[in-house]
Amino acid sequence: MTLSQSSFLSEQQARYNKMQHALRQAFDPFGLMQTGFDAQRAWLSHPDQLAATLGDWTNDYIRWCNAAAGRALGLPENDPFVPNPEDTRFADAIWNDSPYWDMVKEWYLFNTRWLQDALYATPELDEHDRSRAAFWLRQYLNAVAPTNFFFLNPVAMVKALATRGESVFEGFINYSRDVARGDIAMTDMSAFKVGENLGTTPGAVVYRGKLLEVIHYEATTPNVHKVPIVIVSPWINKFYVLDLDAKKSMIKFLVDQGFSVFITSWKNPDGDSRDVAFDDYLTDGVARIVEVAREISGSEQVNLVGYCIGGTLVATYLAWLAKREEEQKLVASATLLTSLTDFSWPGDIEVFLDEEGLAFVENTMKRKGYLDGKEMAASFRMLRANSLVWNYWVGNYLMGETPMPFDVLYWNMDTTRMPERMHCYYLREFYFNNRLTQPDALTIAGQPIDLGRIGSPLFMVSTEEDHIAPWKQTWKLTERVSAPVRFTLSTSGHILGIVNPPRPDSKRSYWQGDVPQGTVDEAWKSAQTKQPGSWWPSWVEWLRPRSGDQVKPRTASRKYPVIDAAPGLYVRES
Repeated sequence: MTLSQSSFLSEQQARYNKMQHALRQAFDPFGLMQTGFDAQRAWLSHPDQLAATLGDWTNDYIRWCNAAAGRALGLPENDPFVPNPEDTRFADAIWNDSPYWDMVKEWYLFNTRWLQDALYATPELDEHDRSRAAFWLRQYLNAVAPTNFFFLNPVAMVKALATRGESVFEGFINYSRDVARGDIAMTDMSAFKVGENLGTTPGAVVYRGKLLEVIHYEATTPNVHKVPIVIVSPWINKFYVLDLDAKKSMIKFLVDQGFSVFITSWKNPDGDSRDVAFDDYLTDGVARIVEVAREISGSEQVNLVGYCIGGTLVATYLAWLAKREEEQKLVASATLLTSLTDFSWPGDIEVFLDEEGLAFVENTMKRKGYLDGKEMAASFRMLRANSLVWNYWVGNYLMGETPMPFDVLYWNMDTTRMPERMHCYYLREFYFNNRLTQPDALTIAGQPIDLGRIGSPLFMVSTEEDHIAPWKQTWKLTERVSAPVRFTLSTSGHILGIVNPPRPDSKRSYWQGDVPQGTVDEAWKSAQTKQPGSWWPSWVEWLRPRSGDQVKPRTASRKYPVIDAAPGLYVRES
């Protein structure tokens, strides 16, 4: 073969691969068809195991037939397939009392379990493909549950008869409203308005730039600690989750404890922001708010706080400062709330984080210049589809009900967008390649980043039931930094474990203690005493020695005057 022929064949092969990739991205972006073909091939190459699996289905089918026949003849209830105790879809008594509806329920349950068992038993399927296929199979099985269809849901039909069709009409109105908005309502969206009954702690916008507003909150005490608290909120959601109302607001709690508090309110980007980089979030975001807080407060240092991805940014900023030998000069302490820095296991969301899934997200952003927050929210809701999707589908549309007002769910639906360049970088370099854990592997805003250089005292908070930032993953930062660390593990999840105000009726608790070098996560937890209530007061006591003397509060400065009242303009952008 000549050199020109070899070059021609290589070019044709490249074109074929490109076309194949384009077709897969168009019709099968997550590689499900290929996984399905692999599973079929595996079963056909193991006929003995296939016969045994089909035999299991036949045995279950006979059990179902016997149970259905027994119920039809009036024999006592004897369900061979019992729902999971946490599965509330079949909680209504009619699913047990009626022989017909009991048969429908049992048919669904036995086929659901058999299909999932068969998938996990598939020979020669690697763990990644097995996990991915199991996730998408679970989505399908959740979607086809009889409870999701009006004529297979006896509870919905009974209500329609009792209300003379009014519930059906209301369900249609709810469906039309949600289609127009592009999302299934999880709460009564008319019950809340930012600035009126959410985000109401008094304060002022003291800086407004292309990337963020800086909000400074009014003091409620005669004097405040000189070293201010600077909160870097996640830009994948809006900041007021930390200021829901007077009883739940972390911001109000801190202000009432005599702290001067600043927070980021990120601008909601559109297609014109496609070139905003992760570097910009560091230099024009966290570095900017630190500058504003230092100028207004007159303090050389700040106490930094980062929540979720805001905490990831804070950790990156600390390493960036450390490389510039400025960390000790500017930062008195840092608090990281449910913040990942090691993405080797980023929680349940990893099912979307393979080459095909990333390419799909990147192509989506390339068309628009951003990732719509509704698309990201939908991905997280799929992780808990029965409770976060189909529960509301049934309630809103089949039952014609308006969801109960719940401020956290309103905030959850008040989504934001992510600019293309920044989010592509974040997904690839942090989530997919996990390069933040590799010393000097990333260069951000001109500096190589090594988390091991971080020397500021750290207060880390994680939550026991967090499926977005699993606590044992957030723990891994304690193994890298040279700084002293106090770790807190709160009960509940990613949001409610943080929005955890002190109150007499609190049902939450926490473990807390310093982390000696080399301590293993479970060993640390075993050595701590479980404390009832909120971790907020103990955090405040940790902050006070690092927050300087008491001084008269300062609202603004000549360089950074009051521009607007809190909560500002950016938080209201949709």
